[in-house]
Amino acid sequence: MTPADGLGRRMALVAAATFLVGLVALGARATHGARVTSDEPQYLLTALSLGEDLDLDISDELDDERFRPFHEVGLNPQTMDLNEGGQRLSPHDPLLPLLLAVPMRIGGWAGAKIALSAMAGLTAAAALHLAVRRLGAGLNTATWVVGGFFAAPPLTSYATQVYPAMPAAACVVLGVAAATGPADRRWPWVGVAAVVALPWLSVKYAPIAAVIAVTVLWRAWAAERGRAVLAGAVLAAAGLAYVVVHRRIYGGWTVYAAGDHFIASDLLVIGDDPSYLGRSRRLIGLLVDRSFGLIAWNPAYIALPFALVRMARAGRPGRGVLLAAVGAGWATATWAALTMHGWWWPGRQVVPVLPLAVAAIAVGADRGGRRLATIVTGAGLGLATWLWLVFEASTGRRTLVVDFEETANPWYGLWRRALPDHRVYSTGDMVLTALWVGIFVVGGISLWRWRASSMPAR
Repeated sequence: MTPADGLGRRMALVAAATFLVGLVALGARATHGARVTSDEPQYLLTALSLGEDLDLDISDELDDERFRPFHEVGLNPQTMDLNEGGQRLSPHDPLLPLLLAVPMRIGGWAGAKIALSAMAGLTAAAALHLAVRRLGAGLNTATWVVGGFFAAPPLTSYATQVYPAMPAAACVVLGVAAATGPADRRWPWVGVAAVVALPWLSVKYAPIAAVIAVTVLWRAWAAERGRAVLAGAVLAAAGLAYVVVHRRIYGGWTVYAAGDHFIASDLLVIGDDPSYLGRSRRLIGLLVDRSFGLIAWNPAYIALPFALVRMARAGRPGRGVLLAAVGAGWATATWAALTMHGWWWPGRQVVPVLPLAVAAIAVGADRGGRRLATIVTGAGLGLATWLWLVFEASTGRRTLVVDFEETANPWYGLWRRALPDHRVYSTGDMVLTALWVGIFVVGGISLWRWRASSMPAR
C-alpha cells in the first residue's frame, strides 16, 4: 500500500470531522451581550452590505443597527465619514466579507459561521494532502495528527470565529503545496492565486505571501522560464491593483486609512513607538503564555519546535518554504502585531501557519507509535478543554473572549500553573519562561545531534 492509498477518503473524513466539531461552538457567546466581538461585527456588516447592496459602504447598516442580531449591545463603528456623503468603510480587507456575503444574506450570522466551519474542513483536508503527498508522512499517522489538531483549539476555535485567519490558512497550505508540487501547468497558478488572495484577506499576511511567491516563481523559472515570467507579471499586476484600489477606495496604502484609530498614519496599527526588543519575548510567549499561548489550550503544540527542528535536519522535500512560511507568520505575530494578548481567542495571529506546523508534526510522529500516542493525547486534552469552555460560553457561565481564563475546567486550572503569565511577567514568570526556553533549546539541540549521528555517512 502506497502512502497515498485512500487519501481522498481520509481527506473527506478529516474535512467532515473538522466541520462538525467546529459547529459545536456555533452558539457560544463571545462576550456578555454579543455573539461576536472586536473585529467580527465589522466583517459581518461588510458581508451584509456586499450581499444586499453590492458595495462596501456600511453607513446604512450602522445607522439601521443591523448588527443587533449578533451584537445586542452598542457597537464601536471603528470607522468615520470618508466623504461628504457620509460613506463609512470598515478598516478591514474585503476578501473575507466577500466570501461570506452569500452565506450572510441567506443565513445571517449563523450562515456566515457555518461557511467558515466548512472552510476549516477544506483547510484540514488540504493540510492532510500536504503532509502525505508533499512531505511524505504516513497516511494513518497524518490522519490522526491533522484530525486531532483541527478538532482542538485554536484551529477549531477559528472555524466559527469571524476572522480571516482560517481562509488565510487555506491559502497558505495551498500555496506551499503549489511551491513544493510538480512544476506542471496547474500547480504554479494555484500558488499565484494563493499569493494574490492573502493580502486581500489581511495585509499582515503579505510576508507569508512573499515567501510563497518567491518559491513558486523560482520553481517555475527552473521548469519553464516563459511561464515564470508570465506568473511574475500577474503577481506584479495584482500588487499594483492592490495599491491602486486601496488608495482610491480607502484613501491610503492599506485599509487602516479608513479606521478612526489610524487617522495620523496607517502604521499606527503596529503601535505608537513600539519596543521591538520587548516584543521579542513573544517568540516563546506565543507558545507558552498561560493565557494566550498555544500549549495552554492544546498541550500537543509542545511538539511544534521539535517537529520544525526535525524537519530542518532531515532534509525533507519542501522544508525550505514550509519553515520560511512558518517563520514569516511567527515573526509577524511577534514584532508587527500590536499585542499578543488581544480581544480575541488565543492563537489568532499564528493560525494561518499552524496547518504547516501540524503537517511537520505529522512527519515527525510517523513510525513512532509512542510519539503519535502522546501527540493525539495532547490534542485530545485540547479538545476536551475547548468543549468544556464552549459549554460554559453557550450556557451563560463564561464567554470566549472576556473571561475564558476563569473556566472551571480542572485540567486548565492545574496546567496553567506550569506556564508563565506574560502580562504580569514577575520574577516567577521569568523563571518559568527560562525553564521552557531551556526545554525547547536543549531538546532541539539533542534532536539535531541525534539526527546527525543517525544519518548514514556519504
